[in-house]
Amino acid sequence: MKDKDITLSLSIEPAEPLWKVAPTRDADGNRVSDLLMIIPKLKSKPKHYIQNTLSEIEIALKQFKHLVLFANVDLKLNTLWVSFKTQPGLFAEITASLKLHVPEAVVVGDMSHRLNKY
Repeated sequence: MKDKDITLSLSIEPAEPLWKVAPTRDADGNRVSDLLMIIPKLKSKPKHYIQNTLSEIEIALKQFKHLVLFANVDLKLNTLWVSFKTQPGLFAEITASLKLHVPEAVVVGDMSHRLNKY
């Protein structure tokens, strides 16, 4: 896969549903992994805060640019969707990077806090 930059854009137009645009397989035909994060109240924040958050997401994902295939921020739902090549431990690495740069982001379905109690 060619080295690429991550492109961020804010659009006022309606977005395509993720099932239409998010990849399910990589260029080699292998299934991809996905993660979904909620960024609470992002859409209600000032424009500069939203822009800064998008920049932080870009910084967090740039180190994985050869593995991340797709990223989408949905301001209507306050969500971040990331599709990436399947690789052991990569989910945790990407999530940790995103949490470092956007601490308020929460992984949907994360049970680690419950698992760590036992």
